[in-house]
Amino acid sequence: MLPLAGVRVAEFCEVAAGPFCGMLLADMGADVIKVERPEGDSMRQWPPHSGGFSENFASVNRNKRSVTLDLKQEKDRLAARALALSADIVIENYRPGVMAQYALDYKSLAAEKPDIIIVSMSAFGQDGPRSQEGGFDLTLQAVAGVMSVTGEPGGAPVKCGVPLCDFVTGLYGAYAAVSALRKVQSGEGGGHIDVPMMATTLAVAALQTSEYFGTGKDPKKLGSAHPRNAPYQAFRSAEGWFAMAAGNNRLWQRVCETIGKPELEKDARFASPQLRAKNQAALCELLDPIFMSRPAAQWIELFSQAGVPCTPINSYSQALSDAQVVHLGLVESLNLPAGTKTRTVGSPMRLNGETFPIRRSPPALGEHTAEVLAELGLGSAPVLKAAGAKR
Repeated sequence: MLPLAGVRVAEFCEVAAGPFCGMLLADMGADVIKVERPEGDSMRQWPPHSGGFSENFASVNRNKRSVTLDLKQEKDRLAARALALSADIVIENYRPGVMAQYALDYKSLAAEKPDIIIVSMSAFGQDGPRSQEGGFDLTLQAVAGVMSVTGEPGGAPVKCGVPLCDFVTGLYGAYAAVSALRKVQSGEGGGHIDVPMMATTLAVAALQTSEYFGTGKDPKKLGSAHPRNAPYQAFRSAEGWFAMAAGNNRLWQRVCETIGKPELEKDARFASPQLRAKNQAALCELLDPIFMSRPAAQWIELFSQAGVPCTPINSYSQALSDAQVVHLGLVESLNLPAGTKTRTVGSPMRLNGETFPIRRSPPALGEHTAEVLAELGLGSAPVLKAAGAKR
């Protein structure tokens, strides 16, 4: 029995944050019904495609059913409302006010179903001076400060290579949704959860914001280095790069022993993690030529033998083939519509040693319209024909 078995989620979402939130709930067993425009979630068009199906779309939409509804049509709005009222949780990532246009907002739905939980994900939140502004991961990384601390000192602004803001917001949304279920179960009723991307991005920057609050100074770009610890960064070797993290004095002692420089441990400039961070330019001047004397593979082996965390800078192909990834069974086969097979990274969590299974392939556009409408008592004929059907 999966933890969210029996819970129904209506997903009115596109692209990343909302669909990722929905997939997290679906992985836990919820029946997530994705409501799409007749032309579908725009992410369906994103390359690469396998058998005509977007791999990007597949990566955040497994374990769901797809219904196509045109909310500009009254009969489809009624179907959407019936679906929302049949759900325990509604998640949406439209601009504030859009759901209200279709009587799918919290006020409208709660009047008929007080236990309903609505999770709204947007760029800046449901109210306030910027609430009507749109945003994408890039612009949110910029406005929330992430780009100011990403990249090399003095370099051009650089975004995090992973769409941090989108996926962090999806995580917060899923966490909030299941937390609100406890409130419903205790008889306190549902609620409307506002999950602004700007706010979640600032929230996970706890170390950076606390540095500013404590010093009154903006954190700076440090490349791969750490503001409060050293050596704790990527280093160049005679052949390739590696990352090494001596996160405390004991590990620093082992670094000194491994590189054959025990006298560095006694150097007053490097007596604590804080002092090493303060003086890491001088520290790197000493370490860089040493690390350039051997290939990265040798340093990784030596530091690993000494118990110092050290690793190559993996590409994704290398990361996905790591022995631990294989052991955890993270890479799973995935069937796409029309019979194409691909692979995906499954749920990273286990429950009592068991992984959360892929129960459903990512759906074709409108694949489950007839099925879901029949469950709602709206007849077996779909409101809109599934994608690919003759019109």
